[in-house]
Amino acid sequence: MRYTARIDDLSADEVQALVVEHLRGMHTHSPPGHVNAFAIDALKRSDVTFWSIWDGSVLCGCAAMKELDPLTGEIKSMRTHADHLRQGVGQYALDVITQTAMERSYDRLLLETGTGEAFEPAHKLYKKNGFTLCGAFGDYAATHFNIFMTKSLRG
Repeated sequence: MRYTARIDDLSADEVQALVVEHLRGMHTHSPPGHVNAFAIDALKRSDVTFWSIWDGSVLCGCAAMKELDPLTGEIKSMRTHADHLRQGVGQYALDVITQTAMERSYDRLLLETGTGEAFEPAHKLYKKNGFTLCGAFGDYAATHFNIFMTKSLRG
């Protein structure tokens, strides 16, 4: 396998820089008040698992999963480093999240993401992996600037 995922404490400067780049991208492509991405402090919470994705010693991406309840996980902060786009990093990160969710006996995964051209590659990845559109969940509000998706992990 080319990539490895490490549960990460976000202490390394390069990992923090990738999270900052993720937030910058979300703010660039979403109107003010419509970004729900987690900042570094939120990614360190006990109900969040954060992974950095590596190719040897090279940071290629990151991903996180928040436990919403004992049966449900939410995908957060999936980002591929710009130097590694379209090389399978996003698929690998999604596979790690899905496998972990199944090991935790979650029934489903949920996610919220933006709309517009910048988000189309993410939409395509999620749909290819069996995610379907659903309604807003948790404290999210449905707007023209976001969509919600779910995937059942049970048969």
